[in-house]
Amino acid sequence: MIKLGIIGMSTGNAHPYSWSSIINGAYNGKEIDRIGYPGVTDYLNRNKSDLGIGGAKVTHVWAQDPSISQSIAASSDIDYIADELHDMIGKVDAVILGRDDPENHREMAEPFIKNNVPIFIDKPLASNREDLNYFKNEIEKGKFIFSCSSMRYAKETLIAKDSIDSLGEIQLVSATGKKDWIKYGVHMMEAVFAVLDDPLPRSVWSVGEKNKEVVYVEFENGIVATFHLFMDISSTFQVNIFGKNDFNHYIIGDSYSMFRSNLEVFIKSLKKGKSLLAFDKTYNIINTLIGAVESQKSSQKIKL
Repeated sequence: MIKLGIIGMSTGNAHPYSWSSIINGAYNGKEIDRIGYPGVTDYLNRNKSDLGIGGAKVTHVWAQDPSISQSIAASSDIDYIADELHDMIGKVDAVILGRDDPENHREMAEPFIKNNVPIFIDKPLASNREDLNYFKNEIEKGKFIFSCSSMRYAKETLIAKDSIDSLGEIQLVSATGKKDWIKYGVHMMEAVFAVLDDPLPRSVWSVGEKNKEVVYVEFENGIVATFHLFMDISSTFQVNIFGKNDFNHYIIGDSYSMFRSNLEVFIKSLKKGKSLLAFDKTYNIINTLIGAVESQKSSQKIKL
């Protein structure tokens, strides 16, 4: 049995609850509702018979507030609450950093990386080049670091990828969503990069403004992608793929299936002893994410 520790949580992000519940096969809907995430309870209720990932269990939890740790533990059948973050070292086989505040990822991940504990870091891995290069250098030393948005493994993404050849030569992809660029632009890029089989991005140009992001990405193979992230629009995550022969429009909305699939890939990676997601794919996405911020500040196209 692979023993996992989970680190949570950041404002507005219920992953420590939902991911622990998906792995452990147990959840307390009343507690999840109480803390303000009825949507999580809803998709766990709909998939109750599918909960639990064999061969792994979240056994330890730590959050910045002991009451949050207690809540996550009680909700998801977690046996141990760590008093300090580093207390998990030597007691778990791997950790999941289930927070989506990238400015804190490096500091929280470092104790585990230094002690060769495999780690899954929630998206986005980093929001500045110094931290991104730190993770890159550690992976080059042989450290086990896994990070991506679950939209890479969304069933809608996988279906679109399987049928993309029928569209003919791809010319343009557009993706639309809501909320902020750093935390949610990464979702859109992960979905688009994955459906295109991760072509190499060559430039990024942000032509919008903060909270009304319009980002233009050119790939080495000639495909152009545009990303539209507006804070206050009424929108689901949508993708349009335009080929010479046909087009495909789809909405990404099944949170449970993408989270479960992502966690399964991580756990399979642990069993294999190496990440099944090549880090260069994660690097290219985060490099583009950061490049878009630099482009917006400079009003210039950024070469990647």
